[in-house]
Amino acid sequence: MPIATHIAAKSPLKISLRSVPHAALKAGCALLMIAVLAGCSTLSSLNPFASKPEPRNVPASLVEFSPSMNVRTAWTASIGSAGTFTFSPAVADGSLYAAGADGTLARLDAATGRDVWRINAGMPLTAGVGADGTTVAVAGAKGVLLAYDTEGRQRWKAQASSEILSAPAVGQGLVVVRSVDNRIAAYDAESGARKWVAQRPSPPLTLRTSPGIVISGQTAYVALPGGRLLALAMSNGGARWEIAVGDPRGTTELERIADVSGAPVISGNNVCAVSYQGRVGCFDTSNGAPRWAKELSSDVGLGIDERFVFAADERGTVTAFGRENGASAWRNNKLAHRRLSTPVSFGRAVAVGDGQGYVHFLSREDGAFLARVATDGSRIIAVSPQISGGNAIFQTQAGNVVALAAE
Repeated sequence: MPIATHIAAKSPLKISLRSVPHAALKAGCALLMIAVLAGCSTLSSLNPFASKPEPRNVPASLVEFSPSMNVRTAWTASIGSAGTFTFSPAVADGSLYAAGADGTLARLDAATGRDVWRINAGMPLTAGVGADGTTVAVAGAKGVLLAYDTEGRQRWKAQASSEILSAPAVGQGLVVVRSVDNRIAAYDAESGARKWVAQRPSPPLTLRTSPGIVISGQTAYVALPGGRLLALAMSNGGARWEIAVGDPRGTTELERIADVSGAPVISGNNVCAVSYQGRVGCFDTSNGAPRWAKELSSDVGLGIDERFVFAADERGTVTAFGRENGASAWRNNKLAHRRLSTPVSFGRAVAVGDGQGYVHFLSREDGAFLARVATDGSRIIAVSPQISGGNAIFQTQAGNVVALAAE
């Protein structure tokens, strides 16, 4: 995708230039300046009577429909703005843990939204939350990793090799994080002692998004820039397998961005993932062998249930794929350019948030609109919503955690 397209779309994605060679950086900056100047020239037409150009990638208008599913707001809790970062709540043992960029970390009753406790980490936060019912972990400024017990008492603080932008994964007595220099490190959940580190090369350009980690059994499945999905042994960080979800293609570094988006999802012996300018697919959890793959570009993660894998592509189309064979079950393209979040399966619906704070409920059978709920008007954060009891729980960029219930 050309740089000018990113500017015109006002995309929330940010591009990391930390490892770009000097010559390439100069060329990129020159292109960026040309694009900006061209945009300014267009917006500041010398002819005051000339028609203004139509803005590009305008969010689609909300579709009118007769709701056939009753969805209500069960509770709302204020947690603090996410700022420029990506935060997602975590559910464990009937509690919901949520964090904000100002350092707020809270444990809420997942059924009612009431505070169990609320603390401040004493520093700005950049990612969170990871929790397993025993340990709660968040990432602080400059790569600081913070771990707490379920009563809000800090257990330890550790220093990662660089900034952490995706929620720590907690499980099997470890806290596992990936920092932006593409190091994956595991820390003892009780003491904070570093147990192992795995290093992967970084592409010249990456999206400043939050490729995540999911722990299942004795394996950590790690989404990586460059379109790679990596399975690591929890015991020592050794690679069980590594496969390509999306292969970098194109003649420029921008065209070759193919980062895996969001966290992988696991169902049975399938691990599924999606990449930007790449593919969506499912793979065997034991050896990474592909089950199926389809061309798709997404900057958010996947939803999954016993029958379907749900993907929202970068243009705002939601597609349901058969979990076992990847066959397209349905597509809904009525949410074009609305900056969709990761979809989540919710009863007879799949729920997806958008950039204006709406949560849309689509039929999991055919993609038709069933219901729509407004939140606070700010973007629904792109990473995975949570399901707890009968509630689908979303966090907004402005800092509200919203639980929605179907009746």
